[in-house]
Amino acid sequence: MLEIKNLRKYFESGTEALKGVDLKVNKGEFVSILGPSGSGKTTLLRSINGLESIDNGDIFFNNKKIDKNYLPEVQKKTGMIFQEFNLINNLSAINNVLTGLLNSSNKFLSLFYIFTKDQKIKALRSLETVGLLEKSYNRSDELSGGQRQMLAISRALINDPDFLLLDEPTAALSPLYQQQIIERIDALRTKGITVLIVEQNARLSLSRSDRGYIFSNGKVVHTAPASEILVDPQINEYFLGTKKD
Repeated sequence: MLEIKNLRKYFESGTEALKGVDLKVNKGEFVSILGPSGSGKTTLLRSINGLESIDNGDIFFNNKKIDKNYLPEVQKKTGMIFQEFNLINNLSAINNVLTGLLNSSNKFLSLFYIFTKDQKIKALRSLETVGLLEKSYNRSDELSGGQRQMLAISRALINDPDFLLLDEPTAALSPLYQQQIIERIDALRTKGITVLIVEQNARLSLSRSDRGYIFSNGKVVHTAPASEILVDPQINEYFLGTKKD
């Protein structure tokens, strides 16, 4: 599904954000990226989806190298969810979901939020998938933080992605909503969606993951099945927040 080889990224300041990263995600997997702030995790996700240019290395999607010609096709098959919800507060939930179709709909009609019946039905089904069907006509600023993140996921789903990239989707949410969101994301695998997630709540994310990659200072310093990471005492001490004073 996704394979990254020797990926390097420099910022204008001269900082090397990614230092030869290798990573692989198989179709249908749930893979977690862990590590301290500033270790390159978000830069990696943005590089996969073309939001950041890369300076060296290769990214393959479905066994084909991503270049400027292939990138638009990859972006169509990939949904990205950010820590910031990027919702339009004065729009209803369903219209926020429908904004996910703006690049593929009639530009004039979509400017006035005029969508077809089939598109609206698709949006409602997307909202149902994340448990927000009853909130379809509530303004997004009337929703709780957890519901707003669910709405952002629903917007990504309306384009029927094969692959989801998630950048700390549970940040600043209550433990209850964190649990619900990770469960909803994991359930998407039944629809054939592959998941790559950067997550602060490492234990929660790993509980649903097939594999984890631990980043530090722009490098992958460890990778293993999630079940092994969860019981490794040294990794737990330094990366999962169980170090005792």
